[in-house]
Amino acid sequence: MKRALTDLALFGGPEAFLRPLMVGMPTVGDRARFLARLEWALDNDWLTNGGPLTTELEGRIADLAGVRYCVATCNATAALQLVLRASGVTGRVIMPSLTFAATPHAAAWVGLEPVFCDVDPVTGCLDPARVAELITPDTGAVLGVHLWGRTAPVIELEKLAAEHGVKLFFDAAHAFGCTAGDRPVGGFGDAEVFSLHATKTVMAFEGGAVTTDDGELAERLVALRNFGVDRTGSVTSVGMNAKMSEASAAMGLTSLDAFEGTRARNRENHALYASELRDVPGTEVLAFDEHERNNHQYLILRTDRAVTGLHRDRLRRLLEAEKVFPRLYFSPPCHLMPAYRTDPPLRLEHTERLSEQVLALPTGPSVSSEDIRRVCSIIRLAAERGEQIEAMWAQAVPA
Repeated sequence: MKRALTDLALFGGPEAFLRPLMVGMPTVGDRARFLARLEWALDNDWLTNGGPLTTELEGRIADLAGVRYCVATCNATAALQLVLRASGVTGRVIMPSLTFAATPHAAAWVGLEPVFCDVDPVTGCLDPARVAELITPDTGAVLGVHLWGRTAPVIELEKLAAEHGVKLFFDAAHAFGCTAGDRPVGGFGDAEVFSLHATKTVMAFEGGAVTTDDGELAERLVALRNFGVDRTGSVTSVGMNAKMSEASAAMGLTSLDAFEGTRARNRENHALYASELRDVPGTEVLAFDEHERNNHQYLILRTDRAVTGLHRDRLRRLLEAEKVFPRLYFSPPCHLMPAYRTDPPLRLEHTERLSEQVLALPTGPSVSSEDIRRVCSIIRLAAERGEQIEAMWAQAVPA
């Protein structure tokens, strides 16, 4: 199949670019500094259970998010589960379908019912008007998602949650270091959850963090992440083991040290992508609000098949043939995954359209200006030859 596509000879086949370009390459930072932190943990025989490095990371994240409390966890999925459990949410949780499966999984795993809501066709984030239509007496919470660094409509959602007496949380996996209305992400709703996965701007190998100004919620989270053991040593609730290790915290601190440099490089990459593709019909590099701070981690390309004649998935395969590996953020959307698909399927117009149009392209400190120009050259030529590529695809792929 790949040979049939590369026979188009866009750039001479897969040997043209020897270095693979991938989305979400880890931002390690100063390796010597990381190793020094790790050595310190080993020398002090404190490797987990809320050690000094984890405590330091929690403090720095809380400061960056502008909140009083941060509770670090082994990953963001566990953090979402803990937040929902610690908050006493019951019933249904309204959330977007245009998100990673971990968002609904977290709700389902603690016995809640994910209710998928359509999104704003421009931002890809929850549409407050659609959320309002879905709130019922069985609704326990709204779980917004900050998508691609673009923040959800936090003020509108906070107003809705207050009016209906439901909890409000945000999955902030994409929004570390971002702002909404000049306020840092991390302090909206009842709590927000960051991901510190290896693919994120700030990473801890694996990790998550809950930020909140609710001291009682933070206290419950600290216990629940440690088997339900409270600060007196009593098992007061049914908890889980979701603690962050000191090795992960060492990596998180080192990656956080490099964050502003990473942000700056991502911003430069975004500007170059936008410049290189500005005049390519049927393609759009999604812009960010210049009045807000963004981590620019996600370089999102939106394609219009009606203009290029080329399906987004064909463009993806062509890029992969040239050793450029984009990501689908997110396709299929959660409501069309086998785990959540209903019969007949739920229809979410804007969600489904966006999920069929967008690609995340490689960016980050390891991606050079020359890399970006090469990626854009592939996209430019593919867009010019869209109908030809589709015709060849039809011949290469059995009906």
